[in-house]
Amino acid sequence: MKILYNNEENSVNAETTSARDREQVANGRFATESDDALLDSYSRTVTDAVEKVSPSVVFIEVWQPGQGGETHGSGSGFIIAQDGFILTNSHVVHGAKRIRVSLADGRDYPALLVGDDPDTDLAVIRIDAPGLQQAVLGESSNLRVGQLAIAIGNPFGFQTTVTAGVVSALGRSLRAQSGRLIDDVIQTDAALNPGNSGGPLVDSQGRVIGVNTAIIRPAQGICFATAIDTAKFVAGWLIKEGKFRRAYIGVGGQDVPLHRRIVRFHKLPEETGVLVVSVEKDSPAAVADLQIGDVIIGYNGRVVRSISDLHKVLQGREIDSLGEISVLRRTEVLRVPITPRESPTSS
Repeated sequence: MKILYNNEENSVNAETTSARDREQVANGRFATESDDALLDSYSRTVTDAVEKVSPSVVFIEVWQPGQGGETHGSGSGFIIAQDGFILTNSHVVHGAKRIRVSLADGRDYPALLVGDDPDTDLAVIRIDAPGLQQAVLGESSNLRVGQLAIAIGNPFGFQTTVTAGVVSALGRSLRAQSGRLIDDVIQTDAALNPGNSGGPLVDSQGRVIGVNTAIIRPAQGICFATAIDTAKFVAGWLIKEGKFRRAYIGVGGQDVPLHRRIVRFHKLPEETGVLVVSVEKDSPAAVADLQIGDVIIGYNGRVVRSISDLHKVLQGREIDSLGEISVLRRTEVLRVPITPRESPTSS
């Protein structure tokens, strides 16, 4: 609508046109066109992302030994390398006798288990197939709450099912079936159902930001995915060694608050630590003379304020490497040399 204000006739036309525009707005035409444009933009974003990642999403069938014979299960996964490596959940393939993978183009192949880690609920399997399209892996460290999240998988065997929502929360902790906490979990309201496990959670660019992992059955819109940064790190170990190695010091502990006077006196960065409630015989902790009642507050310069923090610092690279553990013994802070060993529960 072109308006020239230096002409009386055009001013009259402008007033007439404005009145007509107001009538159309009142009738809802402009609002509808605006809403349609927004919905078209949202739809294009979702469809473009789905088109990018769908060729990489696979349907996984597993057969496991059972009391009355083999039992059948299924899940999802996605191709992370053109030479056949596929990332999925540990609980989808753990203990499987046979694994078969169906690709988005209809081809299907037998698969071998490369390695799985129940403590992060991640696994890598492999197929021998040509012409594979790998998914683009993004980064979860720069995610923002509220951004678009799209889940793709095979719930109840319905292949390549798409749901969309948002990133509801970041930094959640989720307990794996092994009992260990999975850290840095993404919460989303993109609907997940049994069979979605192991499928990708992607952003608006079609980049994988998480591995769909779990739902809370009585709830609606509360679903979880393992962050892709964690998944890439674990998958690298599984492909390289067939297992994820963890360091072990041999203590039982619980999270406890620290006395404020002690925190202020020693200028400690946190007000919680890990109370040592047991020390295993002949363990690295026993060799280092850690004692029941000590409170672990750091390891190699990194703050330890919880059992979860202790798990994070005791990664594979710490195995057989001399480190320094900081403990609060009564009112004194001690720095004790310690050499972690490989955890006997490393998968």
